[in-house]
Amino acid sequence: MHGLMMNYPLTLTSILRRARDLFADGEIATREPGGVHRYTYGEFYDRVLRLMGALKAAGVKPGDRIASFAWNRYQHLELYFAVPCLGAVLHTLNIRLSTDQLTYLVNHAEDRMIFVDESLAEQLVPLQEHCKGVERFVVMREGGSDSFGLRGETEYEDFLASGTPVTELPELDENTACAICYTSGTTGNPKGALYSHRGLYLHTMAIGMADVMGLSQLDSALVFVPMFHVNAWGLPFAGVMFGSKLVFPGRNPQAADVVDLIRGEEVTFAAGVPTIWMMVDQHLQQHGGDLKPLQRIACGGSAVPAALMRAYDERYGVPIVQLWGMTELSPLGTVSRIKRRMRNASPEEQYAARLKAGIPVPGIEMRIEGPNGEILPRDGVSVGELVVRGPWVISSYYKMEGSNKSFTPDGWFRTGDVAALDPDGYMRIADRVKDLIKSGGEWISSVDMENTLMAHPAVAEAAVVARPDPKWDERPVAFLVPRPGREAELTPQAVQDFLAASGHFAKWQIPYAEDIHLIDAIPRTSVGKFDKKVLRRRWE
Repeated sequence: MHGLMMNYPLTLTSILRRARDLFADGEIATREPGGVHRYTYGEFYDRVLRLMGALKAAGVKPGDRIASFAWNRYQHLELYFAVPCLGAVLHTLNIRLSTDQLTYLVNHAEDRMIFVDESLAEQLVPLQEHCKGVERFVVMREGGSDSFGLRGETEYEDFLASGTPVTELPELDENTACAICYTSGTTGNPKGALYSHRGLYLHTMAIGMADVMGLSQLDSALVFVPMFHVNAWGLPFAGVMFGSKLVFPGRNPQAADVVDLIRGEEVTFAAGVPTIWMMVDQHLQQHGGDLKPLQRIACGGSAVPAALMRAYDERYGVPIVQLWGMTELSPLGTVSRIKRRMRNASPEEQYAARLKAGIPVPGIEMRIEGPNGEILPRDGVSVGELVVRGPWVISSYYKMEGSNKSFTPDGWFRTGDVAALDPDGYMRIADRVKDLIKSGGEWISSVDMENTLMAHPAVAEAAVVARPDPKWDERPVAFLVPRPGREAELTPQAVQDFLAASGHFAKWQIPYAEDIHLIDAIPRTSVGKFDKKVLRRRWE
């Protein structure tokens, strides 16, 4: 027996219409070289319809991939809606990738057009001869006027003017693809996660939930997460759905810019990876000042250090809310908030909960699997692979045969993260499957070892990888970046003694003396995570 409900497709077009009807006077602010660019949701809506007309006139058809190569700016937001609302697919390219990586992605996605910020256009010049499928490049100006010699080069405002605005938004099937993001690829080539309108619509609604990010039209939201990182965690779509004031930091923002925007644009909510909040804290420690009127920070991408969470509580009265997610989850997976019964718990107990990855967002289900697919207990101790399912979790990778090993026989997605779930439902990440070190049939967690090493006063950064070993299968290798002038404190013996004294590691788990290396810097991926592939290559 079926319930009789109206068929209402969950598409980005309805989010766009809602902004027009309810929030036409809402504001979108972008930091630009000459000051702050401002306009309203009403003006934004008109420009999106004109951009849709221009794309249509340029021959863009439903299903075509259109790429962006841009900072967080208002024109990028126009693409976020115009491309998907036409039935095409927006491919946000990571501006920090090498020419080779970009070439691979553009060709794999078969992008037909690339919209590029003027300040980034030079990076695409060497790419065009290897990407024959790209018919034209549209440059989004910020005041300059040079031509870059790109194929079919057009200025964004000229391109916009060339179109007749569409008169009505098309009726789309909610399962139509609307966006594609590629994983940062810590192993092998990046993989494409293709998102549907339905998935992103439901993901957007989740962002507004009080226990998730609680975004509302009363908020002024600073979107510091790059729009080329999993759609800026979905915040551009959410801002438009809920009518929040959206604040974009524009080209290459620094800590001082973040502070200026928070104060100048009355920002109440901000989102970004831990690194930027460390930089903001350092800036304020040097120059003084506070973060009023900021109320809360959503932080993810890598684990939030305890010291950072405490600093924001104590110095600025701004809670950092930890999130965990993945490109394949659009990206929202968990949010760490304390449970009702913990309201009167000690600060230490509350920190212990807030520093975990969190509990699943409504819509996401999780379980932990052992090596043979058995489901492990939620006891906070049993560690295995985290598998998830939900309406915004991908069901396959784009154009990848044989990607079914990423999914369980009953269709759940294998995250590749090693985790534990406790009886309260909090998830704790122990490691990535590929970063676990298997020595003599036992596991060593590289994450635990890195965290312990980074607690050493002379260590600035630490990365731990496995090297092949004829006797033990694998052995841990530690790379340490010393704090200036403190190299002498990090002799192999001193490091081994420090690990032993921590109580976290058995003697056999501690790296051999010849496997402890001091280096100047740890290589990083385009999204700022440690690039362990580079470190592992020493043994290939």
